[in-house]
Amino acid sequence: MNDFSSRTFWRFGYFARLLKTNHFRTAASNTSFPAAWMLLEQHSGRIPGLFVVVKKSRFFTMPETVEDKANLELYSPHPEVRGMTLLNREAFKRTVVVPVLKVKKEIVNALLKSLKHAVLQRPGLKRVVEDPEDEDSRLVILDPHKIPEFSLGEPEQEVLKQLNVCPEVSKYDLELTYENFKLDEILRAVLPEGQEVTSGFSRVGHIAHLNLRDHQLPYRHLIGQVIIDKNPGITCVVNKTSIIDSTYRNFDMEVLAGESNLVTKVKENNTVYELDFSKVYWNPRLSTEHGRIVELLKPGDVLFDVFAGIGPFAIPAAKKKCRVFANDLNPESYKWFLHNCKLNKVDNKIRAFNMDGRDFLLGPVKEELSKELPLLKEEQKTSVHIVMNLPALAIEFLDVFRHLLVGEPRSTTGLPTVHCYSFSKHDNPAKDIQERAEASLGTSLDGRCSTYLVRNVAPNKEMLCISFQLPVDVLYKRPCPDEAKPASKRLCTSKYSSEEKLPS
Repeated sequence: MNDFSSRTFWRFGYFARLLKTNHFRTAASNTSFPAAWMLLEQHSGRIPGLFVVVKKSRFFTMPETVEDKANLELYSPHPEVRGMTLLNREAFKRTVVVPVLKVKKEIVNALLKSLKHAVLQRPGLKRVVEDPEDEDSRLVILDPHKIPEFSLGEPEQEVLKQLNVCPEVSKYDLELTYENFKLDEILRAVLPEGQEVTSGFSRVGHIAHLNLRDHQLPYRHLIGQVIIDKNPGITCVVNKTSIIDSTYRNFDMEVLAGESNLVTKVKENNTVYELDFSKVYWNPRLSTEHGRIVELLKPGDVLFDVFAGIGPFAIPAAKKKCRVFANDLNPESYKWFLHNCKLNKVDNKIRAFNMDGRDFLLGPVKEELSKELPLLKEEQKTSVHIVMNLPALAIEFLDVFRHLLVGEPRSTTGLPTVHCYSFSKHDNPAKDIQERAEASLGTSLDGRCSTYLVRNVAPNKEMLCISFQLPVDVLYKRPCPDEAKPASKRLCTSKYSSEEKLPS
């Protein structure tokens, strides 16, 4: 195990003990492993050097596997649908033979409760049908995979004995239609055999957003329509057709099925946002990360959001009674940000800007820090946070902080904390992002930063957040006592006498 892994697992062990000590004081029935991971996720950003992979499930994906190959064979649609590119729902009809029990209608409900594990569960399918030979009886459809060879096991037979039901299992021809098949079953039946079927999608209000592979593109319109059919509330399916533009953070997309209305409404962390998905950036997979950063803030804190988008950091922070300064270069993002500030009734609590991130840091941020930091005292608990969520470029903006201010801080405890996001394809992404941040700042961050894994973006590509308090020797340029003298007679020397002489 390398040194980085050793440090990581040591800190994980420390945090596991912390969880056990501080959080698991409930009955065993209320404690779960996923709950532990959620606690680890919430606190990992606060432990210096902790780098943890936390899997999130707040987006929708098509299942990658089925539980039973036999299940796939029995419930596959008609083989003739293979290669279909234009959806024909009628072609999916198929008749299968399933086991049934003949039961008096007055005890059907009792039987369903007692044998619920063995009753057939299919989308849109009735579990109980009429008996064509006896109007006083009903046929309860059983799952053929739970009742192998149409023979009941001893536990089932005991239940039937108690209910005075004949244990004889009969065969029944059941017609399955398009409505009874699941999304993955339909796509497996349609796409060529041996090719990957699965395709994850994000839900943004009424929109399903796909990133289809090349071999899936001939079937894209069918895939889009099936997603609409199988997911209530989704009325539009789009596929990304280009990479994200790093300037405005939007991308080209094709509407595959449904309406072409891309103006939608989403709710995240108890905050409502409206947006035009074709013109602004929104990723539901970042919900947990937005919440993690906002959780660090206290009422009265100051937040500078350099690349604010439509406001997923800024608006919740304002609702938390923080002072917020938010900026985005994209005019559409700025427009929707203002709209969402009014929607959430925080428009009078946020100062909004529409400019380049570097200009925002050199202008409004510098101006506010120059006024704010000299007023902070050691005993004050107000914190200043700077969020830089533009993973493709944000680290390149860190050099702005070099000698951004002139003078001496009144209190080093009030220096701003930066949360900077970046992508990494490095074998050791935490080390990679720290080294690149150090290069931009011109100083070491060893022991002064924490690195948090936000999500896996693609194979061998991670999105991370590095958090650190700006070092005083980076943020401040000490003035010469004899600045009024001609330059040739000044006696003051400094490690960095001008921006041009800073190490690159």
